[in-house]
Amino acid sequence: MISNTNQLELRPLRYFLVLAETLHYRKAADILFISQSALSQQIKQLEAILGVTLFDRTNRKVALSRPGQLLVKEAQLILKQLEDSMERWQLTHDGVIGQLKIGFVGSAMQMYLPSILKQFGKKYTKINFYLEELTNTEQIRALEHEELDIGFMRSNIVSPDLRIKSVYKENFSLVLPEDHFITKDNFKHMGQLSEESFILFPNENSPMYFQQIQNLCADQGFSPRISHKSIHGPTIFKLVENGMGISIVPNSLRDEHNYKIKFLELDTVPHRTELFAAWKKNNTNPALHYFLELI
Repeated sequence: MISNTNQLELRPLRYFLVLAETLHYRKAADILFISQSALSQQIKQLEAILGVTLFDRTNRKVALSRPGQLLVKEAQLILKQLEDSMERWQLTHDGVIGQLKIGFVGSAMQMYLPSILKQFGKKYTKINFYLEELTNTEQIRALEHEELDIGFMRSNIVSPDLRIKSVYKENFSLVLPEDHFITKDNFKHMGQLSEESFILFPNENSPMYFQQIQNLCADQGFSPRISHKSIHGPTIFKLVENGMGISIVPNSLRDEHNYKIKFLELDTVPHRTELFAAWKKNNTNPALHYFLELI
């Protein structure tokens, strides 16, 4: 057991984490707005207090030692606990009893989330919302690092540390240029669009959605030729408007007023897109418990 841990301060731990991430004294010093010598001194003092070497240094590189690798997680936990405690103090001081951090994909805010947030806000007036639009991948990462309490995504592939629940199902919609020959009256099946270029969400950001589009086209014997990728609805709509391809999006994402495009809801195909809520199993935020009761 280390006898002098009462000498530990937060600043050297923060400096340690930045150096542990960059493994470069000059880069770390630049990020921290201090000199390299000051950074080196702080690290040496931390090592002296702990009685270990945290970095293996040579003329060519800096690497974390085994004790240094172990300290990274603990230092992150210490600073996270401090941040959470100060946040709770600030909220209490402001007369707020809780805060809920919510991530979402853009289409979730078009149809499903607004009414849920409105209901929750009316019932729990002293709980604040923090909302952030993120991709599926970004939400999963943020949930695992406890930077979000709950996320709304179009993916059901998550780590064992997360719980997931289907909360909303809807049809897909075709997105076509305003003057495209396909209309609601003459559309029969996706095979009519087999020669088109498609603008889709990237596979790495939305693998489940991407596979559903693949299956929708495969049912008619073709694989979509993808010309462009975007995670943002407005970008997709602008590309379609300018004749760069066609797209398929969740029906709730449709915007028929701001672009020269048209939407055809695919209500005759068996494939539907699904919105999932995900949260960490061991999340102890009481506000999350109340929110889960609504969904």
